[in-house]
Amino acid sequence: MAMAALRREGRRLAPLISPQSITAVRSSVISQEQAPLGLRSISTQIVRNRMKSVKNIQKITKAMKMVAASKLRAIQVRAENSRGLWQPFTALLGDSPSVDVKKNVIVTISSDKGLCGGINSTSVKTSKALKKLTAGPEKETKYVVLGEKAKAQLIRDSKKDIELSITELQKNPLNYTQVSVLADDILKNVEYDALRIVFNKFQSVVSFLPTVATVLSPEAVEKEAESGGKLGELDSYEIEGGETKSEVLQNLGEFQFSCVLFNAVLENACSEQGARMSAMDSSSRNAGDMLDRLTLTYNRTRQASITTELIEIISGASALEG
Repeated sequence: MAMAALRREGRRLAPLISPQSITAVRSSVISQEQAPLGLRSISTQIVRNRMKSVKNIQKITKAMKMVAASKLRAIQVRAENSRGLWQPFTALLGDSPSVDVKKNVIVTISSDKGLCGGINSTSVKTSKALKKLTAGPEKETKYVVLGEKAKAQLIRDSKKDIELSITELQKNPLNYTQVSVLADDILKNVEYDALRIVFNKFQSVVSFLPTVATVLSPEAVEKEAESGGKLGELDSYEIEGGETKSEVLQNLGEFQFSCVLFNAVLENACSEQGARMSAMDSSSRNAGDMLDRLTLTYNRTRQASITTELIEIISGASALEG
């Protein structure tokens, strides 16, 4: 009798209650209830889609880490070899970051691509701090920016101070000829008493050191030598040939700037790849942790759904038997 009555009631209510409406009501009720351990029950399909996207992101970050590691090994050898170019100039002409001149040009070196940690922000902060130190009532400080990321940050509040901007420097493999042409272009387009090159010196895969290298103009070198400072020993050298002292200093200054810039670009590129390698490794680990949490959420949601269906079946069976 009870079974017959239940069938009659089901046939009478069938047109009024569709499967879509039951699903909508059930999902709304489940979404309002708290799942185990304080997590809200959500659709398993949403969790599966999220897990799939996280897996794809993890594959990308692992691939980027491997690419950065291969580029790092190639650039590191060249960066270490280039350190011997500028060291003789430092021994001869010195590196005087505290020299007081009127016209300062800050050459900020950064990368064209992101996803490499805070390496570019460090260069920009160092450049801004250096500008404050060299500022004065009768002094002038300009920027020469190498790289898209530093340009994007400096153009916000120092657009009028950017004298020259160069991007896509690392589009082709770096060599001394390319950098020397770039250095010659900078020297022709800016007036300076001191060039202050800001870059990140490579130390290891997980660390880099913000560094400032100073290259003085021939006039500033002569003034420092005449004042008897650190460059006072230049007068002890004998000049052979028909060149004058100013011409020799001019040639030495141009060659020194190209060598220092070549080393700075390689050191910064090496630091960039090391920072990107560390950032991608951290991102891969974070993606793995997120995937573990999503897997746990998916299992709990699926188990809760199965438990709810079993309870409904048992309750319906008990009601029919009663």
